[in-house]
Amino acid sequence: MDLAEIWRVMRRRWYVLLPGLLLTAALVAGVYLLVPVEYRSQSTVTLLNSKKATVAFDGNPYLSTQASLTGMADGLARNLNSDDSRADLKSQGVTQEYEAKIADNAQGPFMWLSVTGTDPAAVLKSDQVFTAYAEKRLQEFQAQQSVTPEAMIRMATIVPPQKPEAQTKTRLQYLIMAGALGFVLSLVATFFVEARRRRSDKPGRHRPAPSEAATPEPAGPAALPDAADSGAGTPRTARASAGSP
Repeated sequence: MDLAEIWRVMRRRWYVLLPGLLLTAALVAGVYLLVPVEYRSQSTVTLLNSKKATVAFDGNPYLSTQASLTGMADGLARNLNSDDSRADLKSQGVTQEYEAKIADNAQGPFMWLSVTGTDPAAVLKSDQVFTAYAEKRLQEFQAQQSVTPEAMIRMATIVPPQKPEAQTKTRLQYLIMAGALGFVLSLVATFFVEARRRRSDKPGRHRPAPSEAATPEPAGPAALPDAADSGAGTPRTARASAGSP
């Protein structure tokens, strides 16, 4: 079946295709209204060596980096994603989804702290609270190990919480899926009706009704004229024979 034939079927069965397309439009509109737009705010922080460890570098922490800082960043990220941290952040008003992770392709102890939600103002506020909470948790880790303030690892904010940006990818995917599903189902229904109509229109599928069946012709009345003609001819032949010498 080529495109021309498909188009002819769609035109011929428009009464099936049109309601399907209308339902598809309603489905897409419903997804557009029910799936809200999500916003995302993200900050970038880094872990710095302690004041004691940077004495040899004139107190410049960016000149003193160690592999242990990256390990500490990984451990801090795992703790921030734990249930205990979620409960603490929820008590501080962070009810949106958040995530702490080591920055992609990072060449040091850099972390991304991101918050996702449907309210841009609340997302930005929550990311600010989340960033401050991460620094607090870092200090608590070291205080539990009785680390002196001069030897504590520090945190610096490289990129503060940014203005939330709309994340339309997920919503767009749902819209495309709804539209494609509705259109495909409309075509399936259209060609299903077309196939059934074609089968019903094929020759030889109509069975004659009982009244249309052939009835046998009565033999009596049809044979009577022949019999009469035969009987009438016999006396004439007899008279002709009698009259002859």
